[in-house]
Amino acid sequence: MSATFDAAVEAAQRWTIFDPEARFRSQIDHLVDAQDPRLIELFDGRIAFGTAGLRAAVGPGPRRMNALVVRQATVGVVRVLQDNGIEQPLVVIGFDARHDSAEFARHSAAAVVAAGGRVQLADQALATPIVAHAVLAEAADAGIVITASHNPPADNGYKLYLGDGRQLVDPFDVDIAAAIDELAAGWHEYGPAVDDAYAGLLAGDSHDRFAQIDADRWAGLHRSAAVAEANRFRGDTPARPLCVVYTAMHGVGGAATLAAFAAADLPAPILTATQFDPDPEFPTVAFPNPEEDGALDQALSVATSNDADAVFAHDPDADRLAVAVRARSGQQFVTLSGDQLGVLLGDYLIRKSSGDRLVARSVVSSRLLDAVAAAAGVACEATLTGFKWVARAIDHHPGRTWLYGYEEAIGYSIGSHVRDKDGITAALVAHAALSELAAHDRTVWDRFDELAAQHGVYEARPVSLRFDEDPSVMGDLVDRLVSSPPTTIGGSPVRSGPIGSGALPPTSGVELLAEDQTRVIVRPSGTEPKVKAYVEVIEPVSPTAADPAAAVAIARAEAQARLAQVCDEVRDLLRSNETAATS
Repeated sequence: MSATFDAAVEAAQRWTIFDPEARFRSQIDHLVDAQDPRLIELFDGRIAFGTAGLRAAVGPGPRRMNALVVRQATVGVVRVLQDNGIEQPLVVIGFDARHDSAEFARHSAAAVVAAGGRVQLADQALATPIVAHAVLAEAADAGIVITASHNPPADNGYKLYLGDGRQLVDPFDVDIAAAIDELAAGWHEYGPAVDDAYAGLLAGDSHDRFAQIDADRWAGLHRSAAVAEANRFRGDTPARPLCVVYTAMHGVGGAATLAAFAAADLPAPILTATQFDPDPEFPTVAFPNPEEDGALDQALSVATSNDADAVFAHDPDADRLAVAVRARSGQQFVTLSGDQLGVLLGDYLIRKSSGDRLVARSVVSSRLLDAVAAAAGVACEATLTGFKWVARAIDHHPGRTWLYGYEEAIGYSIGSHVRDKDGITAALVAHAALSELAAHDRTVWDRFDELAAQHGVYEARPVSLRFDEDPSVMGDLVDRLVSSPPTTIGGSPVRSGPIGSGALPPTSGVELLAEDQTRVIVRPSGTEPKVKAYVEVIEPVSPTAADPAAAVAIARAEAQARLAQVCDEVRDLLRSNETAATS
């Protein structure tokens, strides 16, 4: 066997000394006895803190999600907080309803106590935005949510907020990763204390630095803030109440969403009963993500049967929102893209507010929000991808009122009570926006046409390639595009450069901007084994057209044809670079 394999065996045997989970100790022993080369995959390196903290399949070793990884990560978090002058940091901890989430949360709580911190642990599963709000409501120094959001059932994850309620960025992610590496190397010094703390929590021993929190209290605090925020923007209501079908996608958003609708005096949504209760197996969907083909089929069937106006869907931890509405024909339902809903919400919030305001979008999201904001005299900032960046836009605009931020991956943040994606508050505001349109006998398509007449037609679509078998290829593919970008896109000459044209912090990927304003951004996903390309075309609409509606229709058809052509080019571009990267 190779030296790499021998090192993996040594690391695996050392790991079993401290792994508190018998199931994984047994698996590791079996792999060692069988001299299984999979040990290299499991023990060569660690999960790195990414866009959403830690996220991986549950399994043994430092490259999977398990109790020891959670313990070491949490001690590392507390250590960094202490190094920054917080002697006994307060950490709030929540978890979703996935397999192992509650158990990993307990291990994390024990690690906080063992490391000298204070902890508040929810007593039942909660939506991620509720825990994000609890960080602020409890004046905590950090917050941890055990969740893998919309990942497959086999996965779990560890999401971290700092005391400002936002996800961590450099230098804290680098500092925490370094602390974890140091702690893991000397875990014999720290592991016994965590073992003792964990045993005490299981036994119900009282501890002055541990508190079990009624999750309903945190949910109530978030609900009050969400309803108050949404009511600031309440518009006209239709004569007939909006009929909405709701699916929780087998996640934890259901109860909180129903309570929020009731508190906001909105009609209760019709439930997709087969997907309402939390179920870690996600039995009715191939992939528990509202953006995936087929994920909304059951909800759309319920909506059709009940002649509903719209479908609202949360992902399993309810930080993201998808909305489907009647198509232009008024017959079938169509799911709004993240950009369509993002612009619709942004436009509504801007029209319903005043003052010196700020909105933000991730750099891969639609530039139409910039145009809508500029026309209303509202500042709009483009940030790096991920809400850890979107939520920081306010730092660059002191004195302005933070209104709204979004990313095309159906993530929306309204107001400052949650400084991350919040699908529950977004659902309340989406309901208000759709209700106002209905009150004036208009549809979302009417509003999109009005925006197109004013700003031009913006059409966007993502293109992606998955790399489940060998994610390491993703970096090579992107590097090849950076070093050898295409010279034209859609027949228009291209200028290539870093994402954000160098105005943003360096990040992996490349931005291609054509002379006709077609934009393509290619980057590796921070949460999935995908390389993603974000394509957007802009087609002007003549402001002096004799028939504005016809002019918009013509421009939209031209934009959609151009978009299809460019997406085909980009797909071929990714595949050719994939072939080169793997050859």
